[in-house]
Parts: sequence; C-alpha cells; structure tokens
Amino acid sequence: MLRTIQIGTCMSVQGLLVRQLDDGRVVIRVGSKTYKGYPVERPLPHLA
Repeated sequence: MLRTIQIGTCMSVQGLLVRQLDDGRVVIRVGSKTYKGYPVERPLPHLA
C-alpha cells in the first residue's frame, strides 16, 4: 500500500508501507531506503 509520511516540518515522503509503529509513526520504503514518520491523512471530501 502506498503511504505518505511527514518527516520534519517541511518534508514529506511517499513510498510502500513496511510497518506501523506503536507511537503512531509508520515505516515506508522507497527503493532501498526506509523512512519513519507520521502518516499524512487524506482530507475528507466536502459534502455537497
């Protein structure tokens, strides 16, 4: 599953989900590198 995470105040990374951590962060893989960060939630669609 493709996920987007926030790493730092101004940087986000998108990659394949590896695992979820107990503190709310997730680990994703981009190529041979892994990154830990907080998931970026999708905004809810506006109701008409």
